[in-house]
Amino acid sequence: MTDKVSPPHLFANVLARVHAVCGVLATEGGWPAGIDLSRIVVEPPRDATHGDMATNAAMVLAKEAKTKLRDLAEAIAARLRSDDLIASVEVAGPGFINLTLKPSAWSDALRTVLRQGAAYGRSTAGAAEKVNVEYVSANPTGPMHVGHCRGAVFGDALASLLDFAGFEVTREYYINDAGAQVDVLARSAFLRYREALGENIGEIPEGLYPGDYLKPVGQALADEHGDKLLKLPEAEWLPTVRSKAIADMMDMIKGDLAALNIKHEVFFSERSLITGKTDLVAATIAHLRAKGDVYEGRLPPPKGAPVEDYEDREQTLFRATAYGDDVDRPLLKSDGSYTYFASDIAYHKNKFDRGFRNLVDVWGADHGGYIKRVQAAIKAVTSGEATLDVKIVQLVKLLRNGEPVKMSKRSGDFVTLREVVDEVGSDAVRFMMLFRKNDAVLDFDLAKVIEQSKDNAVFYVQYGHARGHSIFRNGREVIPELPEETSARAAFLRDAVVERLTDPAELSLLRLLALYPRMIEAAAVAHEPHRIAFYLYDLASEFHALWTRGRDLPYLRFIINNDAEITKARLALVQGVVSVLASGLAVLGVDAPNEMR
Repeated sequence: MTDKVSPPHLFANVLARVHAVCGVLATEGGWPAGIDLSRIVVEPPRDATHGDMATNAAMVLAKEAKTKLRDLAEAIAARLRSDDLIASVEVAGPGFINLTLKPSAWSDALRTVLRQGAAYGRSTAGAAEKVNVEYVSANPTGPMHVGHCRGAVFGDALASLLDFAGFEVTREYYINDAGAQVDVLARSAFLRYREALGENIGEIPEGLYPGDYLKPVGQALADEHGDKLLKLPEAEWLPTVRSKAIADMMDMIKGDLAALNIKHEVFFSERSLITGKTDLVAATIAHLRAKGDVYEGRLPPPKGAPVEDYEDREQTLFRATAYGDDVDRPLLKSDGSYTYFASDIAYHKNKFDRGFRNLVDVWGADHGGYIKRVQAAIKAVTSGEATLDVKIVQLVKLLRNGEPVKMSKRSGDFVTLREVVDEVGSDAVRFMMLFRKNDAVLDFDLAKVIEQSKDNAVFYVQYGHARGHSIFRNGREVIPELPEETSARAAFLRDAVVERLTDPAELSLLRLLALYPRMIEAAAVAHEPHRIAFYLYDLASEFHALWTRGRDLPYLRFIINNDAEITKARLALVQGVVSVLASGLAVLGVDAPNEMR
């Protein structure tokens, strides 16, 4: 993206002023050298009646400053009261400091939105740090289903959010093409190959993939090889069929993702870990063994497992307990092949070797128990230099008017991502998959996400953007010279007398606009793109509410025929709203329409 990065936003500006005050007090009071000011935050108070912002400065500094908490809070407050941006300061409770800003702060914040345009909210907080976001990584055994869809949207939105917050992001997909499931895929495709040659294959045997999506693979194999593969033993035809089936499945998966406007920069093959010039799994195990983190030993029986299910044998183990895991973990199976975990360690070490110290993995709901062991392994193979944040996406319950949706014939046993996108559109899928925290189960109702009502969040937010453009079209009746093009219109509105925006509803919108850059930074640090969806819904709701008030109270309408000055000020406010709605929707990968049809 080429937009210029914005200078410090209003919350960062106030934080800098708090830091400056604490610096002066530190010098005057002889505080110990090197007191860490990074723990100070300036944020909206939980109760809006407590002011515009609150800071914990006294709470986090009093102990190190060897000062009574209340005394330090009062000292900081006294200094802040003389600040030209701050109208009043109150010390609350044990030492929270609540700030009320002068009205000019909000007028200036709107002018900042108008001046920065699409760059408003963009941050340098990430300091161009490299981040690897691995998401989807579905087994290449068939089309994407609706469960994959949520992880795909979440990962893609998180990557966009991190990019917007100043990180250097790589989107990655790990192709699980080395396990037993791809051999099952190959046998399933071989059955369709026989079918393509005219054989009646009957019912698909238990354990094979039954979906019709493998029929084209079988036909392609028949076209390319004729009946030659029938004459070969499985050990000889399996690699050929497996390779073709995986390639075709990945093409299908990439097509499914493209329907959601999702593209990965890196597709990493699990098989490549062991088929390259160096066996990277063996090399990783050797690396850990040299550090004393791999040993030969026996594991105690799993808790709650019947004795007959437990194999008591000497095996190669990773010393996971030394890095925070509950038990040590096997690296080799009884037949000498690598465990999935061994391959995962090698894969994550490969990310580290490619220069990534900040790793994010997006996993499905059934992988929660796997987190501690992988995080332990990453601590070991990177000597603690890399961190892994695993984001679990919970299940999606697909409904239509409250009733569960039946399975897909094409897939055999699930509803495909493509079917959902084709029915309700990419925008509805992307926004609604993010309109709930990733670790909460999501009810996705195909009927409700296309309703044109406040209850449909994606419609309500997009309608807010379209309503703004409708106001601009009507506003030209009072201000004919109002430009149509976005940047020209924003420039035209910069000299509006926005100090006339004094109604509480107008001020509430101004405060929300000022909050946007801080919300972006906080969401990026927490790896929580759902915060953007929530924020956009709140912003759209406040905007729609103000428009509705104007119907009942004519003096609050955006367009006042006999007052061009207030009309221009309110159009400036509308421009701020539509700019931020468009920005947030773009981060989520959702369109911001100028009209709703």
